[in-house]
Amino acid sequence: METDPDARMPPRPDDLVAMPAKDEDPRREAAAAWAGAVLGAEGPVVLEPASADASFRRYFRLTTPAPARTLIVMDAPPAHEDCGPFVAVAALLEAAGIRAPRVIAQSEQGYLLLTDLGRDTLLDVLAGAGPDREERLYRDAIATLVRMQAIAARGLAPYDRALLSRELALFPDWYLDRHLGQPLAERDRASLEAVFVRIVDGSLAQPRVFVHRDYHSRNLMASPEGLGVLDFQDAVLGPVTYDLVSLLRDAYVDAEESVVIDRAIRYWEAAREAGIALPDDFGTFYRDFEWMGVQRHLKVMGIFARLAHRDGKHRYLADIPRVRRYLIAACGRYAELSPLLRWLDVEPVAGGLSFHRSVAS
Repeated sequence: METDPDARMPPRPDDLVAMPAKDEDPRREAAAAWAGAVLGAEGPVVLEPASADASFRRYFRLTTPAPARTLIVMDAPPAHEDCGPFVAVAALLEAAGIRAPRVIAQSEQGYLLLTDLGRDTLLDVLAGAGPDREERLYRDAIATLVRMQAIAARGLAPYDRALLSRELALFPDWYLDRHLGQPLAERDRASLEAVFVRIVDGSLAQPRVFVHRDYHSRNLMASPEGLGVLDFQDAVLGPVTYDLVSLLRDAYVDAEESVVIDRAIRYWEAAREAGIALPDDFGTFYRDFEWMGVQRHLKVMGIFARLAHRDGKHRYLADIPRVRRYLIAACGRYAELSPLLRWLDVEPVAGGLSFHRSVAS
């Protein structure tokens, strides 16, 4: 889902709403020909759609004849995408023993041939999982996260003030202004940005580790071979709580607060045992976790609105109410964040929260 807000040229909505038919898709045909040549295939290689994400990347699945196995072809048009970060981070993950797609071959035309981690995302599996299996899956996801955070990530770009602030600006620019049609007056924007500065200051004060930036149920693959990790090309060196809040307060999964706290405790204990620098007091850690979640969820609301109104990908709007609920709950617990409630259509009142007008989400 996630990309640097300034890293892509704006796509034309018509290009994204309706993908070309198979016989009108020259990049798909070129990808098939390239993959066939790499594999030494005697006949035509057939690519079937595997998935797409919120960028220009597309993924296709092919089946090899002998030995029979499936592989993934990633199509990342060089004019819009750079495969370099994907290849570099994939190598870091593999070296750390984390299950991620291995790069078999790379083309200057923006094609990658990758190992296939399966068809079932964590989100897919959670839909039919009982409580015991769900808990095992989250324990695996937390254990994988701890291993990932132990990676020496000094070569990654920093999750710095400029990037954190640009991401927060997506909320007023795309959600309030474009989606709700409620542009901010100069005074209101200054008030909102003052809260943003507090959030960014808190984020930058946290220990810095390898950050996936989109570590959630749609980017984790569940299979008998173990949990796999996808969509890691935007990894940075940043706040230690970022990926945990992406996982536990997932934009695509409803989670009770008691369950979130229990899983956060499990992570906190495991990470400290692994030598990751975390506060000795869980309450301090959980406050950092909640504030980081506010930064992420404000950004996500802006991204989902932008995907709909700029890119023609309207399906993400259905997840905005869930993200908004997470935001309201967190902002209602901290006086410093309570000013945000007015832009979430909520006013703080004694003893609780008051919803005062409907929001078209």
